[in-house]
Amino acid sequence: MSVKPSLPRVVAFSGSAKRPSRTRDLVEAVGAELGRLRRIDLTVYDLVEAGPGIGASRREDLPPPAAQLIAAIEGADALIVGTPVYQGGYAGLFKHVFDFVDPARMAGMPVVLTATGGGLRHALVVEHGLRPLFGFFAAHVAPTSVYAGPDDMADGRITDATVAARLAMAAVELAALLDVARVIDAGAAA
Repeated sequence: MSVKPSLPRVVAFSGSAKRPSRTRDLVEAVGAELGRLRRIDLTVYDLVEAGPGIGASRREDLPPPAAQLIAAIEGADALIVGTPVYQGGYAGLFKHVFDFVDPARMAGMPVVLTATGGGLRHALVVEHGLRPLFGFFAAHVAPTSVYAGPDDMADGRITDATVAARLAMAAVELAALLDVARVIDAGAAA
C-alpha cells in the first residue's frame, strides 16, 4: 500500500494593512500561477487578518489570529511574501511579523519575494531590503522577484507584460525549489 504524498503547503503573506490591496493581489497572482503549474495547498494571509494584536512586543502576547499567522508561516513548505513599499523600505509591520518567526523554521524554505510601490524608485526594495532579510533566515529565495507599480496592475490583475513574465518565472522557480526541498527532506529522513 502506497501513501499519497501530501500537497505542498504554500503560504502567501501580504504585508499590507488595508483592503483592497495591490500587494495581496500580487501574492495571490503568484500563488495562482504556482497552482497552475502544480497542485498545492495555498493559504493567503495579510495583516488585516492578523488584527491589531500583531503589534505585540512578545510572541507569547500575540492574540490567536496573529499567532495563527506566525504558525502558518513556520509550518509552510514554501512562502510567497509581499510588502507595500513605504519611503524606500518594506512595511514596518511586515518586518515585525518576521521578528516573531523562529529562524530555524525558515532555514531552507523556498520563498518568492514581491513588493508593490508608487513608482520605479521603489523597485529595488526587493533586492536591498527583502532579499537580505530572507538571507538572514537562510531561506532558499527564488532568483526572480516581482515588483509592481501602480501602472502595472488594474482591477486586481497584472496588466504589464514584463511584470507578468517575471511573475510566471518566479512561480516556475518556486515550483523547482519545492521539488528540491522535497528531495532534501526525503534524503534527510532516510
